[in-house]
Amino acid sequence: VWLQQQWEIARTQLKQNGGNDFLLLIDEIQKIAQWSEVVKGLWDNDTQNQVNIKLIILGSSKLLLQNGLTESLAGRFEVIQMTHWSYNEMHKAFGWKLNEYIWFGGYPGSASLINDEHRWKNYIVQSLIETSISKDILMITRIDKPALMKQLFEVGCLYSGQILSYTKMLGQLQDAGNTTTLAHYLKLLHTAGLLGGIEKYANDIIRKRLSSPKFQVHNTAFISAQQFKNRNEMEQSPSEWGRIAESAVGAHLLNRSIKENYSLYYWRERNVEVDFVIEYKNQLMAIEVKTGMMKAHTGLASFQQQFNPAKLLLVGNGGLPIEEFLKMNPTDLF
Repeated sequence: VWLQQQWEIARTQLKQNGGNDFLLLIDEIQKIAQWSEVVKGLWDNDTQNQVNIKLIILGSSKLLLQNGLTESLAGRFEVIQMTHWSYNEMHKAFGWKLNEYIWFGGYPGSASLINDEHRWKNYIVQSLIETSISKDILMITRIDKPALMKQLFEVGCLYSGQILSYTKMLGQLQDAGNTTTLAHYLKLLHTAGLLGGIEKYANDIIRKRLSSPKFQVHNTAFISAQQFKNRNEMEQSPSEWGRIAESAVGAHLLNRSIKENYSLYYWRERNVEVDFVIEYKNQLMAIEVKTGMMKAHTGLASFQQQFNPAKLLLVGNGGLPIEEFLKMNPTDLF
């Protein structure tokens, strides 16, 4: 009833003002029961009567929004996804430096808590992670093993930036079910903006689909908040800090892929590997991330020989600084 009332107010104001169109914005739409059916009826009625109301619907639960859109609004909407905040946004809004962003990630709501890491970690885990999994996923999707999904998320954060087969995942989890269940849960976590599984680049779709996923968090805060060590301790360990820095690069690429509509992969052949591969407008770019000692770029060389990409990019030591890369739109490099 509330939604119908707001819509009627918009119709009345449009008629009184004599304009050509009217903009109606509704936030947290998922809190309204059966919202998609109501919107469909009102929208179709306006279309029939040539009432030009333009509607923007906002919601913090992507899965709940998708559920409503696919049920009854086919052909009536355009989706614009809002991803995690970038380094550029956190730097402009809060003056964060690179290491602050690598450790604390892209949650503006947590910026005031970073001087008390214990409190900050509790906020990320309880207010964001638990809420996203419990409300955005478990409340709207049938999950037979909710404990397994939470374990998968924890393992995925622990191994972010690493390739792990579904068979090996079964050995890491207590109540593992089967590989199909794990693949389904990982897809749901990705849709909720929590944890993705990047596929291996290959020339054919079947090989891509059959590949072992490379875990990639959408926000490095998910890694840091579940660490026993604090930021200062992690910075003293080059290998551990380098893994989180690489995940920050991966999170940047993953979030931008949603906005820029490019495909993101990794590549591995025997003992050589490329951290990330972007496929954009039938062109390829191979990206290697280096945060420690310089090594021979055998992965880039092998990938170039086999696929002849348009670009090869080294990010980090000896290449484009990570800070500069995190401020860029990756498609501008093509």
